[in-house]
Amino acid sequence: MAAGRSSSPDADPALHDAGSVASRRIRRAAAVTFWSVVAVITLMVTLPDGRYEEPGGRSAPHAPPAVEPHTPSAAESSSPARWHVGKHLPRSRPTRLLIPKISVDAPFTDLAIGSSGQLQPPPAHDTNLVGWYAKGASPGETGTSIIAGHVDTATSAAVFANLSELKKGDRFQVERADGRSASFVIDSVETFDKDSFPSRRVYGDTPRAQVRLITCAGDYDRQVKDYTANLVVFAHLA
Repeated sequence: MAAGRSSSPDADPALHDAGSVASRRIRRAAAVTFWSVVAVITLMVTLPDGRYEEPGGRSAPHAPPAVEPHTPSAAESSSPARWHVGKHLPRSRPTRLLIPKISVDAPFTDLAIGSSGQLQPPPAHDTNLVGWYAKGASPGETGTSIIAGHVDTATSAAVFANLSELKKGDRFQVERADGRSASFVIDSVETFDKDSFPSRRVYGDTPRAQVRLITCAGDYDRQVKDYTANLVVFAHLA
């Protein structure tokens, strides 16, 4: 170091400016990191709209947004009998959906959240296929099990084309990998506009073994390439 020159960085304007730039970069990096973490956490607890664009420009049916599962209260957690209400089965992967009234006999595929944070729909090329959200409750297990299927594709009707014909009191079965067949009784069949979809009511966790069958409904809006509503079948384990 040259004689007579202070060794303190504060005394050197060039070093002071460099330090200021470095500090600003550190603050910017910290802010970016913080908001990135927030975005990741949001994707972990939210299932946004799972729109799927088919070849030819038509959007296939998809499951609407989900919500964060219900967390039992302290009273519920301390009383398993209170939380697990009514009949229920242990966890087991579903293998086949049988709805005799509308001639549905379809295998299952697992549905997951994609890298974009969206719930992936069943493959559109297979019209006789249903999907279940594999990280949620399995059909027959305590909680809300989500089963989604296409109402149609760009070329033909699909597995849930006649889902709206089901009524309260109708039954359907889910065959499971453990060899059991879970029988469900329908409580209601309801249609909701996508702009006012009751996510918590449809997806919220429950102390009973319940199932939601979901497909698209309403008019097909060619401008947004999507249906205007969703049909939801609410059912419980018999």
